Amino acid sequence: MRWLLAGLLLGLAGCAPHPHDRMVLWHIVHGACVPHFAATGSPAPCLAVHPHAGYALLKDRDGATQVLLIPTARVTGIEDPAVRAPHAPDYLALAWADRGVVARLAGRPLRRRDVALAVNAIAGRTQDQLHIHIDCVQPAVRAAVAAQAAGLNAAWRKFPVPLMGQPYLARVVVGRSLAGVNPFRLLADQVPGAAAAMGQWTLAVLGVRLPPDRRAGFVLLAGHVNPKTGDRGAGERLQDHACALARAG
Repeated sequence: MRWLLAGLLLGLAGCAPHPHDRMVLWHIVHGACVPHFAATGSPAPCLAVHPHAGYALLKDRDGATQVLLIPTARVTGIEDPAVRAPHAPDYLALAWADRGVVARLAGRPLRRRDVALAVNAIAGRTQDQLHIHIDCVQPAVRAAVAAQAAGLNAAWRKFPVPLMGQPYLARVVVGRSLAGVNPFRLLADQVPGAAAAMGQWTLAVLGVRLPPDRRAGFVLLAGHVNPKTGDRGAGERLQDHACALARAG
């Protein structure tokens, strides 16, 4: 992942950011977007700041449509207990509710099945501030999920085929939104051993129409880091930052 706004950070810190600085996103949101919004009402350099809900949206440099949801509170990542605390903000629900920004960047409407959310494992990320990738889904991933959705239910099970070359667990959530559903908690509470090693997991959320009656819902995908196969736990690979689906229509 490549990060933007080096010039901004130069002004904030008085020196160029270290190329391996894993706190760049925190510096941008906490050091620039939030105070600028408080002072002027403008979220720049972010796309939006929602102080009461506790998050900001930032356009990622990588791709035309990729947006990041970043908490305005200090939250390290998927491994942080704050993401599954009893009164934790529903960051993934908020990200899904804001998926329309991807369509605006794409310049055309996108269906729920065209968009995916992803949170990478520690080994699969470059930043240690929680950030949820919001972007188009890979067309092949969309097709595979649609083909296998009828065999999934509310219990985690092995997804029948690899996705972008890697194995995943999958389960279904029924509903038009993720409000009141905390996928972080579902992973930690329902997959044996996950709660003790959340940093080794990646999580993706795909919008679907569930068979047989095409009810609105979601497929949750959880992958585990595997050094032997080179799997760094980057669920982001299930997304298409070039958004071919927008171009295909």
